[in-house]
Amino acid sequence: MTAPEAESIRVRSAPRGRSEWRTQAPVVAVVALGGALGACARYGLSLAWPTPAGSFPWATFWTNVIGCAVIGVFMVLITDVWAAHRLVRPFFGTGVLGGFTTFSTYAVDIRKLVEAGRPGTGLAYLAGTLCAALAAVWLGSVAARRVLTRRQR
Repeated sequence: MTAPEAESIRVRSAPRGRSEWRTQAPVVAVVALGGALGACARYGLSLAWPTPAGSFPWATFWTNVIGCAVIGVFMVLITDVWAAHRLVRPFFGTGVLGGFTTFSTYAVDIRKLVEAGRPGTGLAYLAGTLCAALAAVWLGSVAARRVLTRRQR
């Protein structure tokens, strides 16, 4: 006789079936495709607006702020307006916007500013990006809800 906990562990650790992979494969594929598109857009923006060594990384700052604003609008649209296909959120939210926004580059930019002897600028960038990104998500969702409310009248 085995304890109930042991049986539940055995059931949970069973290998995943082929049908589960078939349901997850399209999600993985659309996240990868969306991520590639978002990363290409971010790369194009960084080429169009390069950051000289030791200066404020405006391209990364605005990439993150714009991406966060779009996330706010997108979440309102797919939760309040229409029932999206199950692959829309992984493709656009996780893939495109996840590939477009770049908090890893943000961290590298902070390190570069500090190493270039500009710790004050690095700290301002650290706090400014965080505050602006959070405000952008909030403003994007508020603006989207206001537009939707006006349309429904």
